[in-house]
Amino acid sequence: MLLVVNSNNTNTVFGAFEGQTKRASWRISTDPKRTADEYAVWLTHLMALEGMALSEIAGVVVSNVVPQAMFNLRDFCRRYAKADPVVVGEPGTRYGIEIKIDRPEEAGADRIANAVGARGRYRMPGVVIDLGTATTFDVLDENGNYCGGTISPGINLAFEALYMGAAKLPRIEIRRPAKTIGTSTVGAMQSGIFWGYVGLIEGLGRRIEDELGLKPTFIGTGGLISIVAEHTKLIQHVDPDLTLKGLVDIYALNRN
Repeated sequence: MLLVVNSNNTNTVFGAFEGQTKRASWRISTDPKRTADEYAVWLTHLMALEGMALSEIAGVVVSNVVPQAMFNLRDFCRRYAKADPVVVGEPGTRYGIEIKIDRPEEAGADRIANAVGARGRYRMPGVVIDLGTATTFDVLDENGNYCGGTISPGINLAFEALYMGAAKLPRIEIRRPAKTIGTSTVGAMQSGIFWGYVGLIEGLGRRIEDELGLKPTFIGTGGLISIVAEHTKLIQHVDPDLTLKGLVDIYALNRN
């Protein structure tokens, strides 16, 4: 069994895979202070609920964008999973694609994993739209090489900024409003953020198409993709596990 770990700014996802098949996945809030022991206790109980055990783990691959969390994640892998992890972004790690940006070492580990996962599963060129803490677009050329993209604040960050920056605006939930023209403060906020992000996705997507001079495949992923994907025709495929699948592919390239 392969354990894949995707540690992002908000949440860390652990996934158990047999080959290309996901057996289960679990999510925990990202905390750089969380120790290897805490990871082990938490994961041991959740795996047991699925009829699995840490002793079944034969390898681990890690994508991490929070540098302070890496020591404890690596410590967990070595002490409890009994495996030295393949780590995205470390020197010598192979991806099967080129990172064709000005400073390849700056490419986010999750964005590399998205690119690798998309290349092997969808028609290229492609654009991966990842809705998480940030809203990112990752552009892949005809051969699936990573060519760059865009980074915008995530939907939750936008809501939080409104709440924190405006004295009279409340903290509200993310959902599609009943109508575009809000007739209450909450309705206006929900409409501005929800339809604003749909517009951001469509607007950036069309600009990327024009710049490429091609019609790429648009793939949506990330924890918030299900909220907006069905309300835009731009996104052709929704793949919530794309990052984890990319990590499976990266492990296969590096396991020896």
